[in-house]
Amino acid sequence: MEIKYLGHSCFRIKGKNTTVITDPYAPELGLTLGKQTANIVTVSHQHAGHNFVEGIGGAPRVVTKPGEYEIGDAIIIGLSTFHDSEKGMIRGKNVVFVIEMDELSICHLGDLGVTLKDDEIEELGKVDILLVPVGDMSALNATAAARLVRQIEPGIVIPMHYKLPDSTHELEPVERFLAEMGSSPVMPQAKLSVTRANLPLPTQVVLLEA
Repeated sequence: MEIKYLGHSCFRIKGKNTTVITDPYAPELGLTLGKQTANIVTVSHQHAGHNFVEGIGGAPRVVTKPGEYEIGDAIIIGLSTFHDSEKGMIRGKNVVFVIEMDELSICHLGDLGVTLKDDEIEELGKVDILLVPVGDMSALNATAAARLVRQIEPGIVIPMHYKLPDSTHELEPVERFLAEMGSSPVMPQAKLSVTRANLPLPTQVVLLEA
């Protein structure tokens, strides 16, 4: 499996036969999504920085709601959560997606704005790769994100939703999360190639170039 970070909360997850893109963003975010195609697009919530599905080619199947979906080689489970600590009263709901593909389980937390309860973490199942927001403002901050990583205990954690040079969103820098994880500095890499056989122990932080 190959995972590439496209910026903000958007990733391209490319399996042997199925490609998933998470939370594609609109041009007004200031970042360049580029020409992307996919079989599946997941959308954690209906904000412009996360739901620009028209920017993705290939006539993908779009998944926006909680539930269980089997599409191609992927099984996708959507779990309803909140975008804020006031049970969605400020920013609404958020869907956490677990993507099971190529014998790996990838969890994309979207713009999760509240710490998950023990039963919610149990519902996620065993997470191999965790994509976690770390930039505060409209999602988890660095401290809360690091605490959640330690609760979930994935093999690999990849930060997202942090300040990028061209982004119009005012978010915290990723270095705060790296410091909380005790893994600073981390050299960014262009992409992550991973299989079940080479998952690390204990949890490893991977920083991907946008």
